[in-house]
Amino acid sequence: MAGLIKKYFPACTIYFLGRNYTRDVISLSEHVDEFVNYDDLENLNLKERITCLKKINADVFVHVFPKKEIAVLAKKAGTSLRVGTANRHYHWLNCNQLIKLSRKNSDLHEAQLNFKLLSFLNINTIVTTEEITGHYGFSKKPELKKEFQSLIDKDKFNLILHPKSKGSAREWGLFNFKNLYYALPKTKYKVFVSGTKEDAEQLKDWLKEEPDLIDICGVMDLKTFISFIGACDGLVAASTGPLHIAAALGKTTIGLFAPMRPIHPARWKPLGLKAHSLVLDKNCNECRNGTTCRCIQQINAQQVVNLLPVK
Repeated sequence: MAGLIKKYFPACTIYFLGRNYTRDVISLSEHVDEFVNYDDLENLNLKERITCLKKINADVFVHVFPKKEIAVLAKKAGTSLRVGTANRHYHWLNCNQLIKLSRKNSDLHEAQLNFKLLSFLNINTIVTTEEITGHYGFSKKPELKKEFQSLIDKDKFNLILHPKSKGSAREWGLFNFKNLYYALPKTKYKVFVSGTKEDAEQLKDWLKEEPDLIDICGVMDLKTFISFIGACDGLVAASTGPLHIAAALGKTTIGLFAPMRPIHPARWKPLGLKAHSLVLDKNCNECRNGTTCRCIQQINAQQVVNLLPVK
């Protein structure tokens, strides 16, 4: 969204209000001028929050992720134009520009739906998923520390497997990631396994079994992990943050999805020049009420291998 705005209004200043954990991702983009940490704002009383927003002196406030407290705050701070979706009752009370937007049954990608919130600018907000990749502006990549640079094998395809999702997506299953690893010729691929420290505990038996498998779970902060993804050649994961980061960085990215709304790839697939999505060709309803999905687990490892290039 910031990239599209800068395309039409290059002289404008864009502030990104977000949680602190998103800062390192947002800082990659040349289109965002300043990051405002909402975690810091939450630690202040109402009067102090209003004062902080007033200091920004913003002309427009676009509520991309709707949150009642923020809608109230933007109004109290006196922001002239406050934009939100028309299907939130608190936007009717706190926004003065309402956009008709329904996400639930839409066939559009989440990014395309977000672009519709910019229609008040009278610009073209109908953007294909292929065109979206040109709006990231991820030109401010941090340099990777030497200790992690040494892990990269320049003669092989460096591939990151990210098996877990911390509950953010239906998972492909550890047995499938194992099958994928065993299907990759070790003379052509160097394979890393990423995740949190908690993930490492769940994956420890597998990691001990395979000495050639490089465990990077929980050893990097987000900024370093982003740099490491940028130094590697590809990443395989379900619909998680690392999947979308890898796609935005132009890496070979393979996303694994369950065939059910609203978590299907049409809505959440990774967007990038080398991004791919795999999903079973069916409408999955029997798995809807559980935490696992048999349909995503039926994607076989060879389908992933077929999408991976080699050096």
